This record gives sequence, C-alpha cells and structure tokens, in this order.
Amino acid sequence: MEWVFSLKNISSVAKEFWIAVEGKHVFAFHGPMGAGKTTFIHALCDEKKVKDAVGSPTFSIINEYRYAPIAVGDRETQRVLFHIDLYRLKDEEEALRTGVEDALYSGNICLVEWPERAPGIFPADTVHVYIDIIDNETRKLKIANI
Repeated sequence: MEWVFSLKNISSVAKEFWIAVEGKHVFAFHGPMGAGKTTFIHALCDEKKVKDAVGSPTFSIINEYRYAPIAVGDRETQRVLFHIDLYRLKDEEEALRTGVEDALYSGNICLVEWPERAPGIFPADTVHVYIDIIDNETRKLKIANI
C-alpha cells in the first residue's frame, strides 16, 4: 500500500493509514533524517484524538500519550499510545535497558522511529512503514507486512 502526500493532505492519509492497518499495534517507521517521520506520526496521533502535546521523543526515547477512552463495563478506560525514537540508542541492549521492549509487547499502539537501531526486539507482526522524500514538500509512504 502506498500514498503520496504533503502537509495539505497528511490528515486524510493518516486516516486511510489507520483504516489499512486496523488491528495492528506496532509500527516501525523507516526513512532518512528529515523525511517527515515525526510529522506523520503527529498526524496519526491527531487522528486518534491524542489530547497530550505530541513531540519528538528523541531525548526521552519513549513518549506516552492517552487517547480516545473506551467504555469498560460502567466506566471509561484511557487507551495508551507510545511514540518511541531509537535514534540516540547504540544497540538492542540499550533499547532493552530503556524499557522499549515492554512498550512493544504491551498490546498498546507503538509508533517507532529509527527501528534499525534495534531490529531484533520487534514483534514478528510489526508493520514496517517507509517514508521517502520526493521533493521539499512531497513524501511517499509505503506500508509493508500487513
């Protein structure tokens, strides 16, 4: 599955993305520096109605966001979405020490930038997302493993 997008249509592509990957939880975003991984993840969070300020987790490694509560019995439960950035990590061992694996196997949605830093820790059903730069304003997004 592929889309070409710019900031003008990023919201509609994010909406189509969630429809295409329904039922999946872990997403590994591949692309060069400046390709727009964080920008697209921000659009994905907007579509999930994340209330928290969405920012790059480059220094924190893992940002945890709450989104659209669901009814469980007679009360509402907040759902959790993790935004993970492995750019500053050296290897899988460091990723394990920071708790990345706990998030990846939590059953919550995980949106991971720079997954090539620790490829061995991802679940087998991880959806790989590739973002390529077409020009200054346009990107191509391709989904694999769905």
